[in-house]
Amino acid sequence: MSKNDANLVLQDLITALALLSRLPVPDHNDATLRPAQSAWAYPLVGAVIGAMAAFAGMLAIAIGTPTPLAAALVLGTLIVSTGAMHEDGLADTADGLWGGWTPTRRLEIMKDSHIGAYGVIALVLSLLTRWAALWLLLEAGMALAVAALISAAMLSRAVMPALMSALPHARHTGLSHSVGQVATRTAAFAATIACVTAILLLGTDALMAIFWVAGLTIALGTIARRKIGGQTGDILGASQQVTEIAVLLSILT
Repeated sequence: MSKNDANLVLQDLITALALLSRLPVPDHNDATLRPAQSAWAYPLVGAVIGAMAAFAGMLAIAIGTPTPLAAALVLGTLIVSTGAMHEDGLADTADGLWGGWTPTRRLEIMKDSHIGAYGVIALVLSLLTRWAALWLLLEAGMALAVAALISAAMLSRAVMPALMSALPHARHTGLSHSVGQVATRTAAFAATIACVTAILLLGTDALMAIFWVAGLTIALGTIARRKIGGQTGDILGASQQVTEIAVLLSILT
């Protein structure tokens, strides 16, 4: 790898970290950013976030924290490190897709900062399910919990480039539109990174997780296309949440 290639890889990782997390990143020149091309690095951001959450869980268990509270700390780390952006996308998506009767109205609801009943219900169910899954994983063993957290964080973030490549933008503004259209090969590279890492960490257990992630990605993409004509940042955030839950649950079953 040449020095220029190494610089591009580092720049893409910084761009992805700045976009998908609230972690501090080195100063960068906006003119050098490649938001669409950096989508291949989304799973690497997931690896960082998943590792941070796993470390928090290990510390909590090491000092004798009860498992339910340790699971809550892990969940809190996942949320804080991203600024709850994916949770916000889940709530907006639930409100919009099931609270409006036309694509235009659904997009208006999704853009509204207020949260409705569908959004509240989606958030409560998501948080409770993730907390319970993390609780059970920590009780099953720290090694499994660490592998599950990193794999779930990576696989769920590989879904976003896939949807960004497969679906058109549903609106002409917003975070996803500002990133641009992701090339198919970029999305495929992201998926390869996530799947290979998950298999290395989980062995054959990763195959069922990958199966559920692929199925849910197709289902979510189909729903988004039919209801609003494409994808938005909220759709991407919702897809991350849903597939992360699917990975955690698939490892437990």
